[in-house]
Amino acid sequence: MVELSDLTLMQAARALRSGEFSSRELTLACLERIERLEPRLHCFLSLTPELALAQADEADLRLAEWRKSPEVNLPLVLGIPVAIKDVLCLEGVPCTCGSRILENFIPPYDATVVRRLLSAGAVPLGKTNTDEFAMGSSTENSAYGVTHNPWDLERVPGGSSGGSAAAVAARMALAALGTDTGGSIRQPAAFCGVTGLKPTYGRVSRFGLVAYGSSLDVAGVLAQDAMDAAAVLSLIAGSDSQDATCADLPAPELPLQDEGERPLQGLRLGVPDEYFVGGLQPEVEAGVRRAIETLESLGAVARAVSLPHTPYALPVYYLIAPAEASANLARYDGIRYGPRQPADNLLEIYRRTRGELFGAEVKRRIMLGTYALSAGYYEAYYGKAQKARTLIRRDFEAAFNQVDAIAAPVAPTTAFKIGEHADDPLAMYLEDVYTLPANLAGLPGLAFPVGFDQLGLPIGMQLMGAPFQEATLIRIACAYQGATDWHRRLPAL
Repeated sequence: MVELSDLTLMQAARALRSGEFSSRELTLACLERIERLEPRLHCFLSLTPELALAQADEADLRLAEWRKSPEVNLPLVLGIPVAIKDVLCLEGVPCTCGSRILENFIPPYDATVVRRLLSAGAVPLGKTNTDEFAMGSSTENSAYGVTHNPWDLERVPGGSSGGSAAAVAARMALAALGTDTGGSIRQPAAFCGVTGLKPTYGRVSRFGLVAYGSSLDVAGVLAQDAMDAAAVLSLIAGSDSQDATCADLPAPELPLQDEGERPLQGLRLGVPDEYFVGGLQPEVEAGVRRAIETLESLGAVARAVSLPHTPYALPVYYLIAPAEASANLARYDGIRYGPRQPADNLLEIYRRTRGELFGAEVKRRIMLGTYALSAGYYEAYYGKAQKARTLIRRDFEAAFNQVDAIAAPVAPTTAFKIGEHADDPLAMYLEDVYTLPANLAGLPGLAFPVGFDQLGLPIGMQLMGAPFQEATLIRIACAYQGATDWHRRLPAL
């Protein structure tokens, strides 16, 4: 018998409309699963059961009224339990960003993406664990403990949206909001065997998203499949007067109706040689290449493309992102934000507050960024990084003149063991080598499962598209998921 929490978002939405069960029953099923599995997984930093049940009851009232007059369109997420990454503000609920410095911060407003979901009737279960200020690839940098991968409790779920990815994989929530600065939605999606959608920079408002890298941060979705991710994106996307970087475009027209196998006849799929190089786990490469063959069998035409500046993406990212972080995190000083540590003068307040309440990785990135922006080094490091970023973006522009989408691995390996990279920051940074180019170029990316390695760990593939072409990526992923069942596999919890 299928548990209610095992349903996809779209399946649950249809069942709620037909009255097979109520939103309250669905929400209670998710809360029961959280209670049962959370001690082993640690996906959540805070839970909101009272808010969830109140929202579920309101959804049930709306559904009951709709059944009397079903010609009215209902939001797809009405009555659907979701989780929210703890870098997105939810009014009245702690927003810690995985950091001790924000341990007692209660935001007085909702992030735009959160407000849009709640207005559509989604049911908020709680805030999920994250690497501190979203800086990390494993969720080990959270000040509140690591999240465990549902497929192997000794392994990381990826990061920084590891709590959201693990919650969806463990069917604690039917979907979750995450953020992606250098791969933080797509990499945990790959490690946890779920679907992760990073929209184009500017497609989704950043208002209420606690900033890490302002030119890189994007809010997005983790879900069981591409159809579910599309349903959430259709609600959270669109222009926002409270975010000057948000594009003045309506929410994208997405293929929300499940029409079964979608032929990809004539679709041009690029395969970059630069993403299939040394260091790539053989099983990951084999899984991605098999997935490309499946897409070809569905009508796509695969061809080689070149992204020659890809080798520069990692150093470019780790100059630009820390530089932006050093500026964004200056506000956490014990005066504007953060609990003030006792001291005799202003400088000592700064030193003690930031020194005691920031974690090691956050300090490392602040120092890297401050150095890159310092007098005498700005042009040599940050300035050159921005020029190289332009070249990386132009590589993608040239490629999308030849193809409709690009297929590549998400990460060099499947999920690694907790603590495996603890003493080697560079090894941890290399986990993002395939995802961060899309952030530098501001492109949409979609990760989804394409198999398992010999240890039973999920293998992920990503699709990258031209700006604001999320619909193309979703169409491809829906076709693939209509022909395979990797996304339906469940961890043995």
